[in-house]
Amino acid sequence: MAISSPFVVVVGVDGSTESQAALDWGIQEAKLRNGQVIVLASWHYPYVTDAAGQAWDYAGFERDAQTILNDELERVADQGVPVTGRLVEGNAAAALVEASREADLLIVGSRGLGGFTGMLLGSVSSQLAHHARCPLLIIRTGDES
Repeated sequence: MAISSPFVVVVGVDGSTESQAALDWGIQEAKLRNGQVIVLASWHYPYVTDAAGQAWDYAGFERDAQTILNDELERVADQGVPVTGRLVEGNAAAALVEASREADLLIVGSRGLGGFTGMLLGSVSSQLAHHARCPLLIIRTGDES
């Protein structure tokens, strides 16, 4: 008898309303398909230095991403679906493309916490639309400004 692997949903989170909606959708999709959810948060060192010469709190970038991941995992605990978290150092789009290699479905919000609030798609979701290695679902909540 062949044993099939569970349906794997990977969801990118960044603390935005859209990423929370993406995770909620991912939980429901995994329930319908008897699957599991991998919640991925990423962080990276900034590419520029502070103009005032202030030292960056590099540990803060990782700590903030870990807090977002922990908060989201706690928010969806006990939903009847196996949920695991992954904290990845590096570019969010690259980390999600890599994670999509093992996924049956990748879900992200239409845009995150970046500064260009009027855009329909953020840079990460736009890159994933071109490079994801599995089906991609981009969630738009309508709450965007």
